[in-house]
Amino acid sequence: MTAPWSQANLSNWNRRAALHIQDATGFYDVEGFVDGKDTLDPIAASEIGDVKGKRLLHLQCHFGLDTLSLARRGAIVTGLDFSPVAIAGARDLAARANVPAAFVEADIYDARSALDGRFDLIFSSWGTICWLPDVKRWAKVVADMLQPGGTFYFLDSHPSAQVLDQRDGRIEPVYGWRTPADKPDVFTESQSYTGDSHSEKVVDYNWIHPLSDVIGGLLDAGLRLERLREHELLPYRLFPMMVPGGRGMFRLPDGAVPIPLSFSLKATKG
Repeated sequence: MTAPWSQANLSNWNRRAALHIQDATGFYDVEGFVDGKDTLDPIAASEIGDVKGKRLLHLQCHFGLDTLSLARRGAIVTGLDFSPVAIAGARDLAARANVPAAFVEADIYDARSALDGRFDLIFSSWGTICWLPDVKRWAKVVADMLQPGGTFYFLDSHPSAQVLDQRDGRIEPVYGWRTPADKPDVFTESQSYTGDSHSEKVVDYNWIHPLSDVIGGLLDAGLRLERLREHELLPYRLFPMMVPGGRGMFRLPDGAVPIPLSFSLKATKG
C-alpha cells in the first residue's frame, strides 16, 4: 500500500515540474541554458572536479538542467527522477539543447532495479533528501549504484538551518532536528520556491535528517568520507529576509548572526 505522503509529494513535483519547465519567473533561465549557459551553482562548480569521460548518475534530477550541464562538461550522464512530468521535460530539454543524455523515471529507492551497471560519479544537490523518509536507505542506494573507487558528491541545505523559520521578522527554531519517518512535517503552499504560483494550494511532506544520519548512513553503507564543507549560501531564499549573494545565490542580510545554510561532501566507495 502506497503511503499517503508518497502520492502527495509526487503530485506536488509533477505540478512544480510543469511550472518550472515553463520558467515564467526566469528562476531557472531555461532559454539561457539552451543557448549554452552552464547552470551548476558556484559551490558545485568549484567542488565537483573534472567529470570528463565519467559515467555519471544524477539522482532526483528534476527536469535535467544540471544533468545536462554536466554532460556539456564531458560526463556520460543519466538522470533519475520519480516525476514523469520532470523526466518528459528533461528529455525535451536535452533534444532542444542537442546534448546527449539518458533520463529514467523511477523512485530513488528503486534505482538499482531501474538502472543497469554502476557509475563512476553520483551527483545530488539542493532539496533532495528532505523528501525522503529514510536517509539510511538512501545512503545504501548511493553505495549500491557506485562502482568501487567511485565518488559521491552531495550538496544540500543544512539541517541546522532547516529547523528554523522566519516569524515576525526573526529566525527562530520551529521544527525538530530529526523528523520521525512516520511523522513528516506537513506544509501547505500556494507558491513554488521559484516564485511561480500554483493554481491551487498543494500539500507536501518533508523530513529533516541531521548530519550524523546523513554521514553515518554513508559510512555504514561502505563509503569513505573525503571532504565535508559548510557554506553560508543557498540558491533560493530559505527565509524571506535573505538577500542576493552573487552568482544566483542568497545569504543572510548584513548584521544577521551567521549560520551554516548549506553543506557539501564528497565520499568514495572502497
